[in-house]
Amino acid sequence: MLFNRFYQPDIDLVTLELKLDLELSTPAEMRLPLLWIAVLHGRVGASLGASTGVEAPGDVLKYLLAGADTVMTTSALLRHGIPHMKTLIEGLTTLLAARGVASLADVRGRMSQRHLKDPAAFERANYIHILHGHPVRRDG
Repeated sequence: MLFNRFYQPDIDLVTLELKLDLELSTPAEMRLPLLWIAVLHGRVGASLGASTGVEAPGDVLKYLLAGADTVMTTSALLRHGIPHMKTLIEGLTTLLAARGVASLADVRGRMSQRHLKDPAAFERANYIHILHGHPVRRDG
């Protein structure tokens, strides 16, 4: 696992002790692992497991499209309970059926860097291009 979330303690400034709490992941955190799974898919002789930011069926599908072999979620199950797994599976099944996808093998890696018409979309040059198109606040 390249992007497994390690326990990251915080410091309580009042008691000057470590805060022993858990910050659950959110879908906003999945972009970095999504990028690297898409870049590494088909280029390394290892399985790629996604484990950050999986909250909804669409998050599972994004990781599979990027090239993940497995998609794991802990935060969503802690947040919503074990029955949420049924929501993820049924939702993924619905998303795949709506796209006419017969199996996970048909979708896995479809949006990886190696399979895109423009592989540079995953590179820094594209980041600079996106920044140039983003509106800048002038009132601050």
